[in-house]
Amino acid sequence: MAERERTTFDNRITRELGIEIPIVQAPMGWIARSQLASAVSNAGGLGIIETSSGELDAIRDEIRKMKDLTDKPFGVNVAQAFVRDPDIVQFVIDQGVRFVSTSAGDPTRYTAQLKDAGLIVYHVVPTLRGAMKAVDAGVDGLIVEGGEGGGFKNPDPVASMVLLPLVRSKVDVPIVAAGGMLDGRTMAAAFALGAEAIQMGTRMVSATESPVHDNWKKSITASGETDTVFLNQRHSPALRALKTERTSELQFAEHNVFGDFGDPQALYFGGDMEAAVPLGGQVMGRIDEIRPVADIIGECAEEFFAVMDQLATDYLTDRATAASTGAGS
Repeated sequence: MAERERTTFDNRITRELGIEIPIVQAPMGWIARSQLASAVSNAGGLGIIETSSGELDAIRDEIRKMKDLTDKPFGVNVAQAFVRDPDIVQFVIDQGVRFVSTSAGDPTRYTAQLKDAGLIVYHVVPTLRGAMKAVDAGVDGLIVEGGEGGGFKNPDPVASMVLLPLVRSKVDVPIVAAGGMLDGRTMAAAFALGAEAIQMGTRMVSATESPVHDNWKKSITASGETDTVFLNQRHSPALRALKTERTSELQFAEHNVFGDFGDPQALYFGGDMEAAVPLGGQVMGRIDEIRPVADIIGECAEEFFAVMDQLATDYLTDRATAASTGAGS
């Protein structure tokens, strides 16, 4: 089969967001700031600045830094459950960004106001019901988050393999797949299930440009696929995190363990792995080295096209040849 052109992506998400490669960086609190987000945008993906830390003065400075560090598109996340400022929507509008993802809350709360200001709005959903509610609220797209992903989760997790095609079968808006996303192979699988982009969280935490302490990065690269725990399943939010002494003790607690989260900055930037709950997804079992963001994104894109070509060669070509020769008749 003749080698086909595979230099660019072209779908609704790349066109709408103005990005080259349909890879979005997850909005991790304190971590998703200009150092990491600018590296993602400069590599052709979409960097995201967080607000879940609640430090809006610092976030304003980070957005200013982003504009100095990149001339590529980037966005801001509004984590509704963790941002108490009633003026958060106006704050985001005032920053001059085009894209906003909303999460951890009701999509009807901010969508209309953001869209009236001309912003593109995607909402993070962990269930079909949540997806339908977000679409009814008028969002431009969805970030469909499987339960294998790290961070704050639905207490009843659904794996990406089930959730993605289910949501795609019911909605027409663009979908970003989150949870288990790492490389071109998982990207190809996500596209086969109905996505038009993927979101990386744990992989970006472990990247060279991630601001977190090396202890956290090395813990990720040393972990296996069974080294996460699912916490707080009887309450909300549930949490997927690295298995540590702290999280192992909290795993079967009856009370809401969110109050035992600890000091995230001591973990992220001080390197004390027992100071807080180290959020992360099952995909850490497939991460074995710390890599620059540009390499992660570039190699993901290259592998995506290679996988798609190989699938076509292995299955479509043989089938066409068999049909033309009458094999199996």
